[in-house]
Amino acid sequence: MLRLVDDTGYRRDIKAQANLQEGRHALARRIFHGQRGELRQRYYEGMEDQLGALGLVLNAIVLFNSRYLDAAIAELRAGGYEVGDEDAARLSPFVRHHINVLGRYSFLAPELVGGLRPLRDPSEPDEEEIA
Repeated sequence: MLRLVDDTGYRRDIKAQANLQEGRHALARRIFHGQRGELRQRYYEGMEDQLGALGLVLNAIVLFNSRYLDAAIAELRAGGYEVGDEDAARLSPFVRHHINVLGRYSFLAPELVGGLRPLRDPSEPDEEEIA
């Protein structure tokens, strides 16, 4: 009798799925930082609205990250860098360090060529390095 725990491939699949879920939850925690991440509505519909808004913002960030990851990979490949499909498949759209969760936001889409802002030039220092 084969135990599923002994199946290396199955264990890797389970770990990969768990890592995806943990990445999603970590991004959601970063977004949902107000009120210490607690639902504070006194009525059920208000809690549903709060969770629905969190899901909408979470999905928008994942879409944003996915589009820019795809653009970055395409630019690297066009520049002659070899980016393997297996390496690109391991990239996560749940990265969150570049997301500013404090302050005011504008969701007006400027007229951009191709719909994306230009990618950062890797030869230039990061904003953090300048300050």
